Amino acid sequence: MTNISCYHCGDDCGRNVVQFDEKDFCCNGCKSVYEIFTSNGLSAFYDIEAKAGNSPHEVQKKYDFLDNQEIVEQLVEFNEEGMQVVSLSIPSIHCSSCIWVLENLNQLHPSIVASQVDFPKKTIRATYKTDGFSLKALVLLLGSIGYEPNISLDSYAKQEKKLDRSLIYKLGVAGFAFGNVMLLSFPEYFEVEEFWLDQYKQVFRWLMFVFSLPVVLYAAQDYFISAYKGLRSKLLNIDVPIALGVLTLFMRSTVDIAFDLGSSFFDSLTGLVFFLLLGKFFQQKTYAYLSFERDYKSYFPIAVTRLNHGGKEENVQIYKIEKGDRILVRNQEIIPVDCVLVKGTAEVDYSFVTGEAQAIFKEPGDKLFAGGKQLSGVLEVEVLKSVSQSYLTQLWGNSVFTKDKASQFQTITDSIGKRFTIAVLSIAFLAAIFWLFHDPSLALNVFTAVLIIACPCAIALAAPFTLGNMVRIFGKYKFYLKNTNVLERLSKIDAAIFDKTGTLTTNQKDAIFYEGMELTDTETALLKTTLRASNHPLSRSLYDILKSNAIMTLDEFQEHTGKGIEGRAKQHSIKVGSAAYVGSKTSSSLTNTEVYVSSDEDIKGRFVFKNNYRDGLKEVFDQLGNKMELGILSGDNDGERAQLQGIFPSNTRMLFNQKPEDKLEHIQELQKNHNVLMVGDGLNDAGALAQSDVGVAVSENVNVFSPACDGILDASNFTKLPTFLELSQKSMKIIKMSFLFSLCYNLVGLYFAVTGQLQPVIAAILMPLSSISIVVFTTLCTNFLGKRLK
Repeated sequence: MTNISCYHCGDDCGRNVVQFDEKDFCCNGCKSVYEIFTSNGLSAFYDIEAKAGNSPHEVQKKYDFLDNQEIVEQLVEFNEEGMQVVSLSIPSIHCSSCIWVLENLNQLHPSIVASQVDFPKKTIRATYKTDGFSLKALVLLLGSIGYEPNISLDSYAKQEKKLDRSLIYKLGVAGFAFGNVMLLSFPEYFEVEEFWLDQYKQVFRWLMFVFSLPVVLYAAQDYFISAYKGLRSKLLNIDVPIALGVLTLFMRSTVDIAFDLGSSFFDSLTGLVFFLLLGKFFQQKTYAYLSFERDYKSYFPIAVTRLNHGGKEENVQIYKIEKGDRILVRNQEIIPVDCVLVKGTAEVDYSFVTGEAQAIFKEPGDKLFAGGKQLSGVLEVEVLKSVSQSYLTQLWGNSVFTKDKASQFQTITDSIGKRFTIAVLSIAFLAAIFWLFHDPSLALNVFTAVLIIACPCAIALAAPFTLGNMVRIFGKYKFYLKNTNVLERLSKIDAAIFDKTGTLTTNQKDAIFYEGMELTDTETALLKTTLRASNHPLSRSLYDILKSNAIMTLDEFQEHTGKGIEGRAKQHSIKVGSAAYVGSKTSSSLTNTEVYVSSDEDIKGRFVFKNNYRDGLKEVFDQLGNKMELGILSGDNDGERAQLQGIFPSNTRMLFNQKPEDKLEHIQELQKNHNVLMVGDGLNDAGALAQSDVGVAVSENVNVFSPACDGILDASNFTKLPTFLELSQKSMKIIKMSFLFSLCYNLVGLYFAVTGQLQPVIAAILMPLSSISIVVFTTLCTNFLGKRLK
């Protein structure tokens, strides 16, 4: 039978097709959104991109905390004279239809004045009148059309980040000055003898001086500041010879035109700064739509519903929750504190904390930990610890989360820069001393010429263009690095540690095992028929694997949210659900999801859901095992040790039952002798990811969740990890080859400088030529290497 897809969102309608206006919808929510759009003149939404909508979820009670004006004041950007402006994160924005409908919100409500979408950041900035309208009304309106905002504790706590455009401005100033100075320098290059040019030669030279001033004082200021800080710290970084070269170029050129000693080097000066800034701009490739700094605040709610002594509900800020309070946790909400379940049956998804996607069922009296998401029904819980004291937030108390890895790592450019600076100064002084004895009039000229021509422009450009282009290539293949410094650290890795659940396993396909008494054909048919009537994800998974083709007509069907389902036919009954629901002892398993089955009140057995290991794991670890030390740190028990030993090389160290703090301490111990790569996926890996030299988070959806890390690897490209590591090492070789080319240019230039023959026209040719050739070489080489990822 052909699958019917929803006219609004494109999802499979399954067995519950809702028909309206001669169109098929997967649920009443999609049908309602269609009605809202068509009745408000927004039907063009479906013309822009077919089936581009999002299914709406029930959000009515979820945002009651927005009635609290203290919270609203923190969220809005502007609040004056009956007008408010707010920016909201909407992760479900994904196409041009989304942008169109969200920028036409004023057609859905007259109080909305304007709305603008920032597509890369997936945010909307809305301006609205507060007379008869509010932030809560705006959020509910967005939720009703399938664009529910993500309002988290992080939104409440964070300060507005100002966008730094200073590099773009400096690049613009340097580029403008470079172009004009080159134009004014042409008569000098070709020694054109023309009356008017000779008359205004000095004017042209002073104009070049004027154009160069903002380049030295503004565009190049970061190099002077960095060089000064390096010298204060007794470090010779790459910015020291750059600053020295720029200063020498400017001073020598100013003296030359002031005393009419010859033409200036202002063209080389402005070109040098322009190319350096261009390299820095290229190096700043980032993935603005990804967050590499996420912690629990990015996902926790701002407020919760507290029950006072009379049982009355009130919305309070999450930080005001104390031990002993009773709070409500609704469907699809994050549990914000460690607590004990009082009422309701919990079906909790702990993937936020553990990386394990399968839900765990809990009964009243069981303990629940902060960070789990309630999947069905409403829970009443009693708080055991405040937010700041809960298990999950304790993970962020470790000083490892404030460590700056980049500042502790010496880049290849800085290590070369120290030797380069010493060599250049030595050559300059030796050449000057030589000419003091042979022709003192040339000594100062030679000294400054050496500093000018040996300025490490090409060296400084090799790393930014090589690493920047490789970061771009990695991103193309869904491995997103925080910055180029991460790529350089990645090249030095000689030990790799992996989390198991969610990293080596995938929740995209389940392995389902049955344990217990064999079901009869009649029981199997009744079980499949009962599962057919349920829309629960576990019910659908079981329905798909059962082999029975016999479908009965049920006399009775009941679904108990959070517990299980029951079906009756011809005097027989079948129950499917949690252990407590079907009458078995409660399962103690925290690593597997178990669905129990009873027939006519007799317990038959259970279906155990296990995540499959990712395809190609053995090949991945065979490649890595030849080059580095491997290990597994898992929070699970060692029940799958034998299976893992068949995948990993024989010398792989495997540690199980590891708490987050255990993982962090193991990484610290390993770092005494190795540069460590940690690959994980859940917040329980966050400490280890932060402590390691490079922390990579594996994610099934890079836009949804990843803990604080240095890189995010899309799970679909996990098997390419060895290639990514190999390419990072080859990138370093490209940089070293570029340094050799740069050395060749410097040797040619130094010949002219040391012999006193350096003319501005030679510097104007050699310096840009070396820069451009390095840029071309590194770009071609990295693009060639990138083809290996296909």
